[in-house]
Amino acid sequence: MADFEMTLADLRSLMEMRNGEAVNKIRHTYGDVHAICQRLKTSPVEGLSGNPDDLQKRRTVFGQNFIPPKKPKTFLQLVWEALQDVTLIILEIAAIISLGLSFYHPPGGDSEACGQASGGVEDEGESQAGWIEGAAILFSVIIVVLVTAFNDWSKEKQFRGLQSRIEQEQKFTVIRKGQVIQIPVAEIVVGDIAQIKYGDLLPADGILIQGNDLKIDESSLTGESDQVRKSQDKDPMLLSGTHVMEGSGRMLVSAVGLNSQTGIIFSLLGAGENDEEKKVKKTKTQDGIALEIQPLKSEEAAESEEKEEKEEAKPVKKVNVTKKEKSVLQGKLTRLAVQIGKAGLIMSAVTVIILILYFVIDTFAVQGRPWLAECTPIYIQYFVKFFIIGVTVLVVAVPEGLPLAVTISLAYSVKKMMKDNNLVRHLDACETMGNATAICSDKTGTLTLNRMTVVQAYIGDKHYKTVPSPDAIKAETLETLVNSISINSAYTTKILPPEKEGGLPRHVGNKTECALLGLVLELKRDYQPVRDEVPEEKLYKVYTFNSSRKSMSTVLKNADGGFRMYSKGASEIILRKCSRILDAQGQPRTFKPKDRDEMVRKVIEPMACDGLRTICVAYREFPVEAGEPDWDNENEILNELTCIAVVGIEDPVRPEVPEAIAKCRRAGITVRMVTGDNINTARAIAAKCGILMPEEEFLCLEGKEFNQQIRNDKGEVEQERLDKIWPKLRVLARSSPTDKHTLVKGIIDSTVGETRQVVAVTGDGTNDGPALKKADVGFAMGIAGTDVAKEASDIILTDDNFTSIVKAVMWGRNVYDSISKFLQFQLTVNVVAVIVAFTGACITQDSPLKAVQMLWVNLIMDTLASLALATEPPTESLLLRKPYGRDKPLISRTMMKNILGHAVYQLVIIFTLLFAGEKFFDIDSGRNTPLHAPPSEHYTIVFNVFVMMQLFNEVNARKIHGERNVFEGIYRNLIFCSVVLGTFVLQIIIVQFGGKPFSCTALSIDQWLWCVFIGVGELLWGQLVTTIPTHHLKFLKEAGHGITKEEIHEEELAEGADEIDHAEMELRRGQILWFRGLNRIQTQIKVVNAFRSSLFVGLESPESRSSIHSFMSHPEFVPLSEEEANNPPLKEIGVKPEIFHDASSESPSTAPSVKPSI
Repeated sequence: MADFEMTLADLRSLMEMRNGEAVNKIRHTYGDVHAICQRLKTSPVEGLSGNPDDLQKRRTVFGQNFIPPKKPKTFLQLVWEALQDVTLIILEIAAIISLGLSFYHPPGGDSEACGQASGGVEDEGESQAGWIEGAAILFSVIIVVLVTAFNDWSKEKQFRGLQSRIEQEQKFTVIRKGQVIQIPVAEIVVGDIAQIKYGDLLPADGILIQGNDLKIDESSLTGESDQVRKSQDKDPMLLSGTHVMEGSGRMLVSAVGLNSQTGIIFSLLGAGENDEEKKVKKTKTQDGIALEIQPLKSEEAAESEEKEEKEEAKPVKKVNVTKKEKSVLQGKLTRLAVQIGKAGLIMSAVTVIILILYFVIDTFAVQGRPWLAECTPIYIQYFVKFFIIGVTVLVVAVPEGLPLAVTISLAYSVKKMMKDNNLVRHLDACETMGNATAICSDKTGTLTLNRMTVVQAYIGDKHYKTVPSPDAIKAETLETLVNSISINSAYTTKILPPEKEGGLPRHVGNKTECALLGLVLELKRDYQPVRDEVPEEKLYKVYTFNSSRKSMSTVLKNADGGFRMYSKGASEIILRKCSRILDAQGQPRTFKPKDRDEMVRKVIEPMACDGLRTICVAYREFPVEAGEPDWDNENEILNELTCIAVVGIEDPVRPEVPEAIAKCRRAGITVRMVTGDNINTARAIAAKCGILMPEEEFLCLEGKEFNQQIRNDKGEVEQERLDKIWPKLRVLARSSPTDKHTLVKGIIDSTVGETRQVVAVTGDGTNDGPALKKADVGFAMGIAGTDVAKEASDIILTDDNFTSIVKAVMWGRNVYDSISKFLQFQLTVNVVAVIVAFTGACITQDSPLKAVQMLWVNLIMDTLASLALATEPPTESLLLRKPYGRDKPLISRTMMKNILGHAVYQLVIIFTLLFAGEKFFDIDSGRNTPLHAPPSEHYTIVFNVFVMMQLFNEVNARKIHGERNVFEGIYRNLIFCSVVLGTFVLQIIIVQFGGKPFSCTALSIDQWLWCVFIGVGELLWGQLVTTIPTHHLKFLKEAGHGITKEEIHEEELAEGADEIDHAEMELRRGQILWFRGLNRIQTQIKVVNAFRSSLFVGLESPESRSSIHSFMSHPEFVPLSEEEANNPPLKEIGVKPEIFHDASSESPSTAPSVKPSI
């Protein structure tokens, strides 16, 4: 096959032109679009041949429609990141110092002169073992790091899988060999003829071949929010990443992947890996502060860097996009972690100070010894030991397991939710769903089957309760009806034979149109011959369906030069425009307003009350004599119609929906139906679903009424007026997308109830985008949804079914509960371990729990417990309680009671053993041993009992609402059982064979039995604690509150500022950098961003978009040229000019980058 007559460069220069310029260029250089098609060896009607060699050649010459993602982080990089954890770094340093000192032996000197300090050093063998503790700490640090890195790695892998799944599912309609087929977006090549329609996200650049009333939203590329009209003679250039808001058409694909306009912008943003690294280095050296502030190149430092890069690509002037707030759980966890971290930090500092003071006073004041030079190393060894103890207290106090628990819990849920037909695009949506108090659902396809069929009709003055036989209708009327339906519908809508024998025919395209085509088939006619006779090229003008018109019309030119227009649409709208109607003889007779009212009363309302959707089919003749009408004056055109028929379309309620709605009601969630149908149909369906209950007071409003009631005289929405309506509102009919958005925003902003409402919304149309974005959780329909809706959503329902939403609620609540369970367990251990280490250290100068033991306890508490408790499967009982709401604390009174109750039991036991254990077990006391003394049985028993109590308390932690039976359903959770057994086995190994590194000696069998017995006591004690009624314990404080209302107002004032979480605010007040480590919690929940920002770090906004073809479905993106114009002076926004490397020019260019000033 000869080479193409256009090069990549030709196409590229052509695609950079716009409007008239492009039209002229095409005219002068090529002739017309068809000539370009010939040069690209393709046919505007038949499309490409689909020959694999040809397609491959096109990919080689013009590139693939694919933008390569950023390379994932390697395992070593993740290990390196995990090593950056502050607490770990401190432990590593302490361990290394301890190691170094153990190998340093002081020269002779009078060891007596150094006081008791040298007690154990005489024993040569023992002093040799001094290195063991340091080595053991390093070893346990390595384990912790590997576990963390592995978790991050598997998480990243999971997200990449999810990502590619979303991308593979994105298909686009093209014409090949004259057949209309759907192919994955990545397989589109230059020269393909693509069919575009309302709601599509264009996957590649192209030139319009034929279009009907095409309007495109190019804001993602240009920042202009107005829709751009496209036509062959005015502006035929279509760009990738833009949205089709109205109309339909066909385009010739002229640029794909990195050569498309979007791709070019990406490569300008330094998509290449190396440029990015250079840029980062530049930033670092350029900016001393960056280095000081981020001593830990942890994920969150990486994230802040990513933010800077985002900032560079993001203009400061934002197009108004509703920004999702930080998820509820995230906010609560961040605050809780900061509180715990502070407490831990103070405790550990106090421990170290007390130990050092005690030692110094005891050695130099009480015994009155001089400080001898040769004793210095021994003293330093003591100080290092104290320091290690202090750090260990901190390690135990800081719940590093929290981010892990959250991540495991969310990732586990997301994975399982896939099976329940929920494709989660933003991790935190899964948890927010558990708090949902209101669901605003579409009717069509979500509550109903979206399998439309015509069941009643009014044709020729007669109302048929079932579809009439073709003989009952006059031939002329039938002919007009069949033509009207076949031609005035998208030609992509078809009814195909069933896939399986005996199945239902497949409906492709718009479901309402499928119902009408089904009617044609039931009247023993076929629509295909009519369409073949009038192909799309012959359609003179098409007014496509959109939410404001609520009708669709197609104009044909007759042989005599006159025009005929076919229309269809919502019956109340079309009937208003009708002045004639076809009678029983097939002749038009006049149709006056009073006839219309009678028809509404006798035909339309009865149909609507049966839950049918009524569609009116009409036509109009424009005679030759009148000349060509003004097609742009729609009101004039869509008038004087002749009604052919009114049909009632039924969309049956999904059989499982009523039960799902009953579950929602029990769970304290209000379901509201928002639909475009008329009020009678909506009410009938709402009653069938159980949204309307016979005994309740409720409102059913139409969009118009709704707006009258909530707007003031100026036409502005008033929150007070809305607050009077929404609590009772159950059905909003004939609503426009704006109404949906107004309702959602009104409910979210409302302050009527005691808590702020958390609203979930379902949507499928392009126009539902704003409502989906505004909602706390947006559900898009996987089957019926347009690309635009999917982009704006948080969760995609792969089966378009309402019951999947209820499953999402269940999983969301489960996540919340899992994290509460984990917290209850974790905090008990923390409280006990910190107090034991602290008091033990102060009284006996040595922590009863050694550093390595603490790290092991930390490992079981954190990593293993988060695995065990975060993977509890949800049960139906989760749906029997009301939602928690935004400001309910993470740790309820009941949990506080459990934490403190169990802490009391454990502390009493441990202190008894510590100070009287040697008498009870008849062994040597382990207190006040010299520096490198061998491990004592006494302290081993203390350690073992401590771990046993944790193990049994882990079972208690499975229930957080004060249930008695803690074993319920335990066998269903294999992970839990295996973790508990595994920990037990490891503990035996550590105690029996751990020896010096773990400071353990082997115990006898009866000592073991005592340890286990004391552990089992936890379970019995748990029953006792449960018996105490919580309401008597008024003094117990709750912890981990949500954000209070006052703070919300403060936050709103600072809306212009970039989002700061509370931990950052603490930092702002000049507090310790340590909390950056804690910040990882929030980072790890937000970990999605990191993995989603495939290579275009620069572009994605925090609620990152899902696919490479949607990179710029975001109004926040304004090309760089405009950015300069929009930038306020740097001084105003507190920005530090910063050098970054521009990939296009090798010279450094200064660009503003917003950096939070700490």
